[in-house]
Amino acid sequence: MDRLILLRHGKAEAESDSGDDFDRRLAPRGERESAEMGARLAEMGFQPDVVLLSPSARTRGTWAAACAAFPKAAVQLEDHLYNADTGAIWQAIEAAGQDAATVMVVGHNPGLQELTLSLLIEGSAPAGLLAKAQRHFPPAAASVFLFDGSRRPHYDGLFYPERGD
Repeated sequence: MDRLILLRHGKAEAESDSGDDFDRRLAPRGERESAEMGARLAEMGFQPDVVLLSPSARTRGTWAAACAAFPKAAVQLEDHLYNADTGAIWQAIEAAGQDAATVMVVGHNPGLQELTLSLLIEGSAPAGLLAKAQRHFPPAAASVFLFDGSRRPHYDGLFYPERGD
């Protein structure tokens, strides 16, 4: 794996019809911001070979809104990514990264934010960038990392949705 893209799901409904967190769908703002973030990442040349997708309704909705920007990406629904911790997320990334140059994960906080922070620290990112990521990793936010030959991460972007409302 040469590049990793971590994409938090878009803004979700406060509650689902079933009352189950897993079934919460995207709010209209979440659909819009997810589509915009997908387009923004694609415009910058970030094209995943494989997308690891949590099976929750809000992550599937995020991918449905963003996927037009990534027409060549293969999608893998990964049950264990639902509200996964950093260790579980990293295991899925390592497995997928053996056969893919660019891996994208569409998942949840706190796991994605914690992994972003860990990679920023490991890659010796500036303190201001680390503080920004620690303060806030909102719905539809994305972090991007390049990996060198020693598998050391290097910050390649931290992107937040543009709030129109």
